[in-house]
Amino acid sequence: MDIDVIISDKPLDIMACVGQVTRPNAGGIDVFIGTVRDATQGKAVLRLEFEAYQSMAIREMRRIAEQAFAKWPVHAIAIHHRTGVLQIGEVAVVIAVSAAHRAAAFEACRFAIDTLKQMVPIWKKEVFEDGEVWVAAHP
Repeated sequence: MDIDVIISDKPLDIMACVGQVTRPNAGGIDVFIGTVRDATQGKAVLRLEFEAYQSMAIREMRRIAEQAFAKWPVHAIAIHHRTGVLQIGEVAVVIAVSAAHRAAAFEACRFAIDTLKQMVPIWKKEVFEDGEVWVAAHP
């Protein structure tokens, strides 16, 4: 299993994630890029702040990749997540998956981001002009 998992307070490198999963036998690479949007539920967002229980988050992200390998015939998976203060337009998460065929890459990538958002101890605070709120906080 070729798995690359990173949590960083530095900007994420999308092309580095793609490079981590590029293989001669991969006919498809699927990439999910999560960015900071300027509004949520009609309310202007000023910035996002991400915190993580880093050791557990890394372990859970690796487990998600291992589960994807067990479910689909994928070649490599990269899951990179950002922490700290992010401005509008910045990249918060990148997931790249390679496989011989596109269907496995698409399905494994979707599984990875959906499961990450449900299970990994990374917390997001949305900051507005008139306050802030923690979103999707996990135990």
